[in-house]
Amino acid sequence: MNIYESAEDYLEAILMIQERNGYVRSIDIAEELQFSKASVSIAMKKLRENGYVSVDRAGKITLLKPGREIAERIYERHKVLTSLFERLGVNHDTAAKDACKVEHDLSPETFNALKRFCEKGK
Repeated sequence: MNIYESAEDYLEAILMIQERNGYVRSIDIAEELQFSKASVSIAMKKLRENGYVSVDRAGKITLLKPGREIAERIYERHKVLTSLFERLGVNHDTAAKDACKVEHDLSPETFNALKRFCEKGK
């Protein structure tokens, strides 16, 4: 499944906000990602047209199965990489920012090796 990094970031943000608030609106995404409401609106339209999210009449955004699968994959990568970087001595904020940069580009093989490595050290 090919999807742009920016779309992955939106889907991940939706999942994180959903877990935190129980619901997601465009304004929540704009605040989370520090993007304009207009940019978020355009992105939500594209994600909706491609079957990744739905938006109800009240403006609540829900991940559809393909969107949820991508969001969960990216969010898992984010959490594992942040944890690994912190264990290496990197402060949390830097670790989280660096994880955002790396989470999209790792091959599944490399990510799974890092995940196994982290699990051994618990």
